[in-house]
Amino acid sequence: MRQRTRGVGARHEERRREIADAVLAVVAERGLPAVSLTEVAAQAGVSAGRVQHYFPTKQKLIEAAFDRGNELSSARIRSLVGQDLDCAEPRAVLTAALTELIAHDAETRAHLRVRQSFTALALTDEVIARRMRADYTRFHRQIADLVAKDQDAGLIGTGTDPGRAALDLVAHAEGLAYYVLIGLTGSETARDRIITKIAELYL
Repeated sequence: MRQRTRGVGARHEERRREIADAVLAVVAERGLPAVSLTEVAAQAGVSAGRVQHYFPTKQKLIEAAFDRGNELSSARIRSLVGQDLDCAEPRAVLTAALTELIAHDAETRAHLRVRQSFTALALTDEVIARRMRADYTRFHRQIADLVAKDQDAGLIGTGTDPGRAALDLVAHAEGLAYYVLIGLTGSETARDRIITKIAELYL
């Protein structure tokens, strides 16, 4: 009985991931306005009723895509760094994490379009705003910790405030990410600017 329960739970999560992946695919191809139960169901190859069973509203669908995008982004960062992030050089993790905010293929573009859509929703939806604040607070803390590690190692000057540096780095990367999405800046140019910004921290 216990084994079957675990199997059902695993299948439940797998179906949720498949539907979230379908949302990301719809967003990548046609943008957030195209997201609907019907469109996502067609993309996932399931019925609209099945989608609604797992995600009763469009907002729930978008939230799932946001979380799935973050999950995939974290996996890409680990792959780029090539080892456990806790054991990797802080500068390598900084570079991977911040340049990953720049859309450079269909997968990253979908994730970042969903992320930007969340940012727009946060202007009028306090529930989403709280979610975004928590997400950014966690991300800023992670970036600050990386800066502090290299500061302790003598690679970054003692006059640098890790928290302020993290805020500047993330804001810089997020701004460039938006420019890339609307076609104002190329992805390679944006990634190069982020790498330069990181280099400016180091002695």
